[in-house]
Amino acid sequence: MDAPQPGRPANSMATQWLLNIGHAIDHMFLLIFATAVTSIAADFGIARWEDLMPYSVAAFFFFGIGSLPAGRLGDHWGRRKMMTVFFFGMGASALLVSVTQSPLQMAVALALLGCFASIYHPVGIPMLVQTSTRPGLSIGINGLVGNLGVAVAAVTTGFLVKYLDWRMAFAIPGALCLLVGCAFAVLATPEQAAPAKKKASAAAAPAGVSMARLLLVMTVAATSGSLLFNFSTNSNYELLSERLRSILQDPARLGALLALVYAAASLAQLVVGYLIDRMPLKGLYLGVVAAQAVLLALAAMADGWVFYALQFLFMTAIFGAIPFTDAMIVRFVDDSMRSRVSGMRLAVSLGASSLAVWLIGPLVKQAGFAMLLAVMAGTAVLSLAILSQLPVTPAPKRSAPRVDAAGRPA
Repeated sequence: MDAPQPGRPANSMATQWLLNIGHAIDHMFLLIFATAVTSIAADFGIARWEDLMPYSVAAFFFFGIGSLPAGRLGDHWGRRKMMTVFFFGMGASALLVSVTQSPLQMAVALALLGCFASIYHPVGIPMLVQTSTRPGLSIGINGLVGNLGVAVAAVTTGFLVKYLDWRMAFAIPGALCLLVGCAFAVLATPEQAAPAKKKASAAAAPAGVSMARLLLVMTVAATSGSLLFNFSTNSNYELLSERLRSILQDPARLGALLALVYAAASLAQLVVGYLIDRMPLKGLYLGVVAAQAVLLALAAMADGWVFYALQFLFMTAIFGAIPFTDAMIVRFVDDSMRSRVSGMRLAVSLGASSLAVWLIGPLVKQAGFAMLLAVMAGTAVLSLAILSQLPVTPAPKRSAPRVDAAGRPA
């Protein structure tokens, strides 16, 4: 995927792909509940799915707040060790969710799932890019695979719910995750030392801009981006079901349609990751977020297949914004402390955005999906105002290709 930086041991290809698969697992497992919520509510004797949604809030809260200790442990204890904990913890937690018998039990099991899910972003992404010469592309590929996990959650959950039951929608992926954990424990590149124990290299904010200002803007922008991600991915199935009700009602086909949206929209991260390595960051970021605002406003007024087309477009813009914050951390923060900086940023942004999951049920129940989409469009406008405070930075310099002693490409 990427050549290593000179003088640093490269992650093996197996390590890179297992880390990318971990990103898919991270997003997939957190969205199984949202896709299966109607069936779970019926099984638990709850009349409306909206009344069950608040029970998943703890999962997203711990997904955010857990990033803080996870990032610190990643830097000081080791990223490879933490990722091993991630895989086995996610698999065991999903199996636990599958045997719950009440909303309260499910809330506790989902909270545990959120705790283990919090490990990935502050640990897995810094581990992936620590030897990369093209971090934007690496982040883009990672984001693409991660959001394919969102697509897999939609399609596999829809089919498993239809042909088996909602419990198997958690149990089967959980068992597979344990197998991936075994592969990671055996194949992942050994870590010579914890990142915090390595010698730091130069990494600084742009001239005239304080690191504190950069971190503040990144954190607030990431929070609004996480709000949009949680609003959309946790409501898209029911939203699509409502807007296509007169056309299509089969849960498996709805899941497949939504999976197609996620899979196609995920390609935006690959494109954006490629562009981040070649273009100034601020203008590119502002353009993507402006597209979010316009498309969400149009979707609030659309129905049927027109809405489906707009759903594809606004999800493309929402997914396309994801790589930017990680790319800025790679550019301005030294590897020895990236997990801690990522953990601090994620603890605030993801913890605050867990509010989105709690709001979906009550907001849709009282005001409908049109209001939800209007709130999302307003959130994108707020993001634009925040991002206008980012410094203007030049396009990154292209790294020279590595060559051997004879001058041939290495």
